[in-house]
Amino acid sequence: DWPGGKLVLAGPSGSGKTHLSHIWAEAAGATRIVACDLETAALRELGPRAVVEDADRAAGQPAREEALSHLHNLILPTGRLLITAATPPRDWGLRLPDLLSRMQAAPLARLEAPDDALLSAVLVKLFSDRQIAVPPNLIPYLVLRMERSIAAARALVATLDARALAEGRPVTRALAAEVLDSPASG
Repeated sequence: DWPGGKLVLAGPSGSGKTHLSHIWAEAAGATRIVACDLETAALRELGPRAVVEDADRAAGQPAREEALSHLHNLILPTGRLLITAATPPRDWGLRLPDLLSRMQAAPLARLEAPDDALLSAVLVKLFSDRQIAVPPNLIPYLVLRMERSIAAARALVATLDARALAEGRPVTRALAAEVLDSPASG
């Protein structure tokens, strides 16, 4: 029941936009496409329900903007269109005035950076998925010092795991401090 049949889902990389779009696409029987592929897609085959991932990447690309505009017109008003992007449409830099007004008219749902509780739970799961037992003081230490995103959590856990394996040592607060203080992590 989105007003106008469309919704823009905006949030930083790793915030869960793609995960949510997969869930909606499966439930709604929608077709998914990345904005970079719009200009070569058979747009009529994408409707009546579609997800356009990373729609902000269409901005400034005339063929992509035109294709997104056509897709919008093909699907709406009777279909449903879910659009994901890192930022709200006003910040994309769209050059087609009609497309800009249509995207700005869409309801906007924002995914913000994860809070401490979510980031802690994600870190615990990521370490668990790798079968790495960590000391209880490590998770709060990491949460206070790392970039606040799910993508950063994945990268940090992968780096800690690789470094621990390479050096034959456990993942500890001391190792985390070394990784976080290294120039490559900053």
